[in-house]
Amino acid sequence: MNDKREFDLLTFGEVMLRLSPQGYERMSNCQVFDKRAGGSEFNVAAGSCLLGIRTGVITKIPDNDLGKYIKNEIRFEGVSDDYLIYDKTSDARLGVYYYEAGAAPRRPTIVYDRRNSSFTTISLEEIPEDVYASTRMFHTSGITLALCKNTRRVATEMIRRFKEAGAQISFDCNYRANLWSEEEAREAIYAILPYVDILFVSEETSHRMMQRGDGDLREIMKGYTEDFPNIRYVCTTERTVISPKKHDFTSMIYSKASDSFYTEKPYKDIDVVDRIGSGDAYCAGVLYGLLRYGDARKALEYGDATSSTKNTVPGDLPSSDLEEIDRIIRNHKATGHVEELNR
Repeated sequence: MNDKREFDLLTFGEVMLRLSPQGYERMSNCQVFDKRAGGSEFNVAAGSCLLGIRTGVITKIPDNDLGKYIKNEIRFEGVSDDYLIYDKTSDARLGVYYYEAGAAPRRPTIVYDRRNSSFTTISLEEIPEDVYASTRMFHTSGITLALCKNTRRVATEMIRRFKEAGAQISFDCNYRANLWSEEEAREAIYAILPYVDILFVSEETSHRMMQRGDGDLREIMKGYTEDFPNIRYVCTTERTVISPKKHDFTSMIYSKASDSFYTEKPYKDIDVVDRIGSGDAYCAGVLYGLLRYGDARKALEYGDATSSTKNTVPGDLPSSDLEEIDRIIRNHKATGHVEELNR
């Protein structure tokens, strides 16, 4: 692998406008919405960048003031905008989603307004050829495959081209039942698994959508690497929801090279301010650990810490840099007294 490539990580996916009622107000009767940027693959690029690696996002946005807002947010996060594509047509639009926070027994709620967004019109011809040899790793998710047949075709071909150019391929199944059926998702994802090096898949997705059986989780995780020899790591998170505001979190990573499973004690009683993007933060931490150290144990520790910490801040995007995450990891491992304040 050429470590002198311009980027450590490039991601491909839609960046959206997120609108949320303030506090715990309802969408149906609030008067003011909080505006933020977000999107699974952008969240991953931003989280990895915070930890200190060079990242960029490949996406398409409208050439208007809303697109300018997204561009500014991408730059603010330190993520490269070199591969932003601008939609100058009269039909250009930015995908939007609305998020309403939950409070037990009321669950959080999401409403999407993203159909026919500019991103769904992206073509391979708009993406510069030099991108494929410019990065050590490429990441996308099942959400991008699910948006429409065009994004599925483009993402699948990009995976193939990045792989041919020597990049590692990271893929998060990220199954969303409101975007496509289990049958459609299964067919599309199984088609790209022969190219994937790092697979993120939940236990529920493995059982249901991927139809990997109802057996032991470790057998299922290892089974992916046996059926698809290119897969080197399989990552599965474990979240225990005590209430909308209180969660426990840990994960497990299987490394094919060492034929080993890695896990750790859960982060307990996480104060959940906003759980959206915490799965993406996990991916960001894991990918940082693999790119920086090539070590599954390190990847697990960074993934668990970044995901747990993301829950504690509003919005899709993480906000913890490497110094803070390293401190959180040390505190999590500590067996003695831990300082209450950072001072």
